[in-house]
Amino acid sequence: MKLLTITVPCYNSQDYMENCVNSLLPGGEDVEILIVDDGSKDDTAAIADRLEAAHPGIVRAIHQENAGHGGAVNTGMKNASGLFFKVVDSDDWVDRDAYMRILDFLRRAVAADRLPDLLLANYVYDKQGASHKKVMQYRKYFPADSYFTWDDVKPLPPTTYILMHSVIYRTAVLKRSRMELPKKTFYVDNLFVFVPMPYVKTIYYIDVDFYHYFIGREDQSVNESVMISRLDQQYRVNRLMIDALKKSAPLIKNPTLCKNMCSYLNIIMSISSIMAIKSGTEEHLRWKKELWQYLESSNHSLYWKFRWRTLLGITMNLPGRLGRKLSVFAYNVTQKIYGFN
Repeated sequence: MKLLTITVPCYNSQDYMENCVNSLLPGGEDVEILIVDDGSKDDTAAIADRLEAAHPGIVRAIHQENAGHGGAVNTGMKNASGLFFKVVDSDDWVDRDAYMRILDFLRRAVAADRLPDLLLANYVYDKQGASHKKVMQYRKYFPADSYFTWDDVKPLPPTTYILMHSVIYRTAVLKRSRMELPKKTFYVDNLFVFVPMPYVKTIYYIDVDFYHYFIGREDQSVNESVMISRLDQQYRVNRLMIDALKKSAPLIKNPTLCKNMCSYLNIIMSISSIMAIKSGTEEHLRWKKELWQYLESSNHSLYWKFRWRTLLGITMNLPGRLGRKLSVFAYNVTQKIYGFN
């Protein structure tokens, strides 16, 4: 059995996917790299087949009809043989030294028969043209290089949250959560992190800058204009996160886990809200109102807390045109400081 399955979802990724896969190959025989060609129309399929032929037993090319990012991740999970599971998007890459440290830990964890449910590492906002690369690290909140539980974790602030780039889940935990990501939908990385959280008992944090999250392509899903054009998909993911929180409520017994999951949901709702405000169309503003109403109907107390007792919720719901301008100003300042999008 492999230590780690890494799924690389690819759609028309011919220009950058090899850089991604080459950064993963140093894992050698301990790793399986599943390149999921999601119905690409360029040379992605041929490149995937060539990489599989060059690295038998390590790289596997899987071809499917287009099902979107979520569908590609689902395929990776269904085909995974590794004890742990990681998603690396085809335009991103990993740091070699950090990668070696992570694999060394996984070998020791297997030898000691002590597998964490969730392994965390830092990620870098590798924004094209930016002189300062923001690193999202967790050393203030998680004990490094030791096993811990949610009881040992401090609540994360709104500026620090766990993304898909941070996480390596134990494959058994993903299966236990029965997570099925929606097809042909962007922004499902939030569901990938969010849904399995209540099933996590033990965590291990390695304080290394592992994942390089590239930001800079005009067609990238986090490009602001693209996000606005796909607001319907953001709201779909938001509603599914609300549903997942409600469904898993009986499992969320730890107060810190509850706070962190609620904070994560608040952040994602706020991002969707600010995109609607920036768009300014009546349709998008109506969607924003309907999203908050959906939360209210699902969990009135959580809605009340977000809407009136958190800075994010208050800022994203300021009334009138002036209120919307203040919301955009606050978002732009945060964006400049943290370098996202």
